[in-house]
Amino acid sequence: MADGDRALVAALRAELAAIEPNRLCDRAAEVAGLGTGAIRGDRPALGRLMVRLLRDGVTAPRPFAWEGAADHCRAAWLRGRFLARGSLSVAHGRLHLEFVVAPEESVQLGARLASVGLPAGVRIRRGRGVVTWKGADEIGTFLRWVGAGSSLFELESRQVGRAVRGDLNRLLNAESANLERVAAASARQLEAIAAIDADGRLASMPEQVRAVAAVRRAIPEASLGELAAELAIPRGRVQRALERIETAALHGNDGVPDPGFGDPGASRAERHGHDGPAASV
Repeated sequence: MADGDRALVAALRAELAAIEPNRLCDRAAEVAGLGTGAIRGDRPALGRLMVRLLRDGVTAPRPFAWEGAADHCRAAWLRGRFLARGSLSVAHGRLHLEFVVAPEESVQLGARLASVGLPAGVRIRRGRGVVTWKGADEIGTFLRWVGAGSSLFELESRQVGRAVRGDLNRLLNAESANLERVAAASARQLEAIAAIDADGRLASMPEQVRAVAAVRRAIPEASLGELAAELAIPRGRVQRALERIETAALHGNDGVPDPGFGDPGASRAERHGHDGPAASV
């Protein structure tokens, strides 16, 4: 996780730890969520939070009665549980939130989250229960529900920025690749046009083929669609004309004429490359 993201996650945790519930029941619920386990040394805000809550008249942690509890009490309990047993990481722009708890608690916690519309994955990892989300929408909904504000907004803004930059890079890469294909095709076609023009075969081709060749020479960077728009003809006709030119350049006089560009007066049999039925004697 980048230093900027790590600092922002730390700010989000500090923001949650600084919340001071107005209701005594919410303070009791948060203390229950924090539990009695040792507080990690890298989370001093939790120690200050616990001291503040207990100083405000809340007794030592006791089991939290989830069933029948008000939503604000549930949110306070989950906030305490996240601060004590949860972690949030940003890996390559993707959010990942998990609780690491006792195996028996993981099942209970997963069921409680599902009951408020936030189903999470539950599994056992190295003997510990892990309850996790990997979707940004679910993580954002949870953090907002437990009281995250400005820090979450900044985190989501960064996620949106990353997504926009990713989409833009993909579009630019696709456009760059497309331009490279157009340039390579144009160079190949211009070479073919020059070859059949040098030996006089271009002049003997149908008018529309000559027109396509002239426009390709005039606008070498144009795509097939742009050539078609310039000539006011279907794109497919432009493509067939250029294919005919390339075939002629590759195979000399053995190139097979494209049926779509045969001479107007040619018979159907000639356009299909055979002599038709034998004449009667």
